[in-house]
Formats: sequence, C-alpha cells, structure tokens
Amino acid sequence: MANSSTIAAAVDARRAHVEALLTAYPDVTPEEHALLINWFKREASALDVALVASNPAAQRGYRKFRAEHVDRFTAKDMVRALLFVVVVAGLVLVTVAGAPA
Repeated sequence: MANSSTIAAAVDARRAHVEALLTAYPDVTPEEHALLINWFKREASALDVALVASNPAAQRGYRKFRAEHVDRFTAKDMVRALLFVVVVAGLVLVTVAGAPA
C-alpha cells in the first residue's frame, strides 16, 4: 500500500510541476519545453490533463501550449489521414466492382 501512495505522490508532484511550467509558458527553458511535450505525449493520463486544464492559474499557458503542440496537425497525422482515405477508397472500389449489376 505504501508503494502505491508513493507512486501517487510522485504523479501529483509531476503534475504540479507541469502546472507551474504552464503558468509561466511560453517563458520556459528548452529543457522545460521538452518536459512539457513529453509529459503530454507519454506520461499524462486523461485525468491528469483534465486536472491541469481545470487549473485557473495554468489555463492561459495550457491553452497556448495546446494550440501550439497538441491541437496541430503534424506531417505524421497527414500521412495517416491520407493512408486512411486510400484504404477506404480502395474498399469502396472493391465493393462497387464486386456488386452485381
């Protein structure tokens, strides 16, 4: 039980650190910027993000960070979308070509 409370305390401390960085955002160092990106992409749970988003002190920085890094479409996103469209179009063509006249 002590182990899970230690982990929870570490998660809470990390989220508090992220909130503090977002309060100062965009005036953060490159290392802190990288930490924010890593936290949002790899560490944060949906609950963590919701708690950060609901913090009034971090809200301005959170919105700016989110607009710059979370909500933007990347080249990887565009490739995935193009691949999806090609697969769907191929399935439609196969279905239409195989349908009896």
